[in-house]
Amino acid sequence: MTVVVVFANPPREGLVATGLAESTPLSTAEAADLYEAAFRDAVLAVDRSGGDLLVNYPDEESIPEPHRTDTPPEAELRTLVADTLGGTGDVRFERQVGSTFGARAGNTVTHLLREEGADSVAVVRPTAPLLSRTLIDSAAMKLRTNEVVIGPSTRGRAYYAGFTEPIDFEGAFDSPALPTIAARGSDAGHDVEFVGSLPSLETRADLLDTLPLLRARFSVARIVPDYTAAFVHEHGLDVVVEDGEERIVRD
Repeated sequence: MTVVVVFANPPREGLVATGLAESTPLSTAEAADLYEAAFRDAVLAVDRSGGDLLVNYPDEESIPEPHRTDTPPEAELRTLVADTLGGTGDVRFERQVGSTFGARAGNTVTHLLREEGADSVAVVRPTAPLLSRTLIDSAAMKLRTNEVVIGPSTRGRAYYAGFTEPIDFEGAFDSPALPTIAARGSDAGHDVEFVGSLPSLETRADLLDTLPLLRARFSVARIVPDYTAAFVHEHGLDVVVEDGEERIVRD
């Protein structure tokens, strides 16, 4: 089974989803709520898949001073996972180690593969709310015959990166991560494969990409990410075109 590592920050106002708050009608508090919804959906997707869930959390000391609280990040994220899944018995929680995201991802992936004997390890962040059980299981199947499997997102990003062998992780997740991870895998002599593309959810442009997909799924009663869909519905978020320009509107 693939160990799916969700790298997450506690969903504190002003700490997460700041790009959404700066460029959309969402306030900083609402943007943090949307990040929390996407985190819950990522946890659900992994739990429903054949993968093993590992939540990777930061130290309180690594969080900027204005956003520190009396509740440790691990405890905060444990509470959310327990509320989402009805418990945390099958979920691992590990502290992030490394000064950059690439270093943290590399340390975790390499440790799990080489020290714990994991067959494959995947890196995800709670910024692709349409990540689903089906995609996670499809990626796991591809990891049986490929050393690197990537889930492409818009603007050169990667919402999923799975490995059966380590690569050079230094700077691998810097923008644009998609071609860098692919090239690092190829340079290491690994076979590289891809799963379906999904939008990320970090900026106004991302929300413009994501809302029509969710609205389309609403209209034909298709599966939607539970918590993100509830947030969109409760806030009446939609995209309209006025004078040839796309706009995000809300109730």
